[in-house]
Amino acid sequence: MASPPLLACECQHYRFFVFLSTKASHQLPPLPEPPEPPYRGWVLDERHLSRLLLTIAATVTVLLGVVLAWFMSLPDIRTVDDYQPQVATLILDRANRPIDAIAREFRIVIPYERFPALLPQAFVAAEDSRFWRHEGLDGWSIARAAFNNLRSGRRSQGGSTITQQVTRALLLSREKSYTRKLAEAVLSFRLERLLSKEEILFIYLNEIYLGEGAYGVEAAALTYFGKEVGQLNLGEIALLAGLPQSPSNYSPLKQPEAARNRQRYVLNRMAEDGLITPEAAREAYDQGLQLAGNWRQALHGYFSAYVRGQLLTTYQEADLYRKGLQVATTVDARLQEAAAKAIQAGVTRVAIRHSDLAVPQGALVALDSASGRIRAMIGGVDFTATQFNRAVQANRQPGSAFKPIVYAAALEQGVSPAAVFNDAPLSLTSGNGRPWQPHNFNNEYRGPMPLAEALVRSSNVIAVRLAQQIGVERVVRTARRMGISAPLDANLALALGASPVSLLELTAAYTAFVNQGLYHPPVAITRVGNRQGRITPWPQPQGQQVIAPETAAWLKSVMTQVVLRGTGKNAAGIRGAGGKTGTTDNNVDAWFIGSAQELTTGVWIGHDRSMSLGVGETGGQAAAPAWKHFMLQAIN
Repeated sequence: MASPPLLACECQHYRFFVFLSTKASHQLPPLPEPPEPPYRGWVLDERHLSRLLLTIAATVTVLLGVVLAWFMSLPDIRTVDDYQPQVATLILDRANRPIDAIAREFRIVIPYERFPALLPQAFVAAEDSRFWRHEGLDGWSIARAAFNNLRSGRRSQGGSTITQQVTRALLLSREKSYTRKLAEAVLSFRLERLLSKEEILFIYLNEIYLGEGAYGVEAAALTYFGKEVGQLNLGEIALLAGLPQSPSNYSPLKQPEAARNRQRYVLNRMAEDGLITPEAAREAYDQGLQLAGNWRQALHGYFSAYVRGQLLTTYQEADLYRKGLQVATTVDARLQEAAAKAIQAGVTRVAIRHSDLAVPQGALVALDSASGRIRAMIGGVDFTATQFNRAVQANRQPGSAFKPIVYAAALEQGVSPAAVFNDAPLSLTSGNGRPWQPHNFNNEYRGPMPLAEALVRSSNVIAVRLAQQIGVERVVRTARRMGISAPLDANLALALGASPVSLLELTAAYTAFVNQGLYHPPVAITRVGNRQGRITPWPQPQGQQVIAPETAAWLKSVMTQVVLRGTGKNAAGIRGAGGKTGTTDNNVDAWFIGSAQELTTGVWIGHDRSMSLGVGETGGQAAAPAWKHFMLQAIN
């Protein structure tokens, strides 16, 4: 039998045969899978190489751009070279000694040359013993701090150098991040190449916060010890050098034991570094500490606030916080201390006599009679408790203390000093048509009386008769010439001190009586200097002839008799003293204003609210003893 014909077929990879039968089709078995082509691996041809190189180049470019942008974002290190921090306005007394500061950051910048030799050494020993050898970073200190922190399980130590602390304070934020630490390291390295070690220490010692609001060593020396940094002894220097690590925890005012322990640590470090002998360290520690307390407010707060108000008439408030002004004032620190003690003693005496009543307040102003310069100003018992200045801001009825102005106006209008007036009850009609009967203290009347005796005895009715005779308007005009700016009611009650005035203005008016009728407005500032050393004299008002010399001489003589045998006898005992008492209805306000030698001083005792000081608390009883207390200290 003949075989069926074959039909041969070919394609690209396979060749197969199909049997053709003219009679029938037959199903063929499946063909095997074709073999996989052999693996030839990855072939780095020119195209792949180009792509790889482009990717690497792009990545490097981006990284370089990021790094470059980060470096460009760093603060300009050159700004440190022109170190101009916020510097407090420093208020100086008449002897050019600091008494207070106006500041948000209490800082006084002083040059490196004014630091005591041991001061920089103490800070270096305590904070960065390798300061003179490293280049901004101290790897050994960083490693040691890291080891101690790991061992303690907390961040108890830092490895920052003094250079890093300067960098952080002037150029960076307080953010805690690795980026900020890296920036600190880079900038510190740069800073060491821009500035000398001494220049870095100069910035550090003027910038560092040392607690109690004090920035820099000069401010800290004044805050803690009440003296300039050049006057510090070794023990005091060591205490300051121990503060940067934790100013609040080592404050000698609040944590005295911790402060002493830290002081001992610094002294020991200085001895270990050969800066001082062990004997000197022990001696410095054994001396103890004489702290000044709150020197900025306890004594001079009221006067400083007054000076600040005067400065704001010329300077912007922001200037007082940053320009480093030095304000020379007229105040005498010794007299200021005497004034504070006198007021404290005066209000205490009143409080003891009337223990059932609240403790009163008091104020005192002492002026140089010839110039009006303020030598002392106390505006209350405690400035830290209340900043209201009762010597300046409080207008109170002066009572009979206003009478010398009435007498001056009468003499200026031609009333004879030898004139006699009748000290007898007086009936008048007030401005509103109602009857008014002024009366003397205790309703005592002495009949016909010479003008001088009327003032010595403080006759109310004769003061009213004088004002009635010359016209109240002339009394007002005389008061205005003598510096009284408070509103004055132009009625006869003005003769009895019914219109409130300030202690400062009325005391200044009294200077004319002992200065041949010449009046000088109160002066607190003499000159202002800036941080560049430029001195600007403060305007000094010219004296004005407000009453005739003869009028002034007569009043001065009569007020001497007031002290010797009149209502001011409790002020006697000071050579040449003269003055006038003042008491308001129900003993609400007690005044004494008087002069002796070169000073004119006014004292007010009373309550902030209108309430009685107590029975018998007149100007002679409550205010005159405080005046004498002060003047004895001031003159002697």
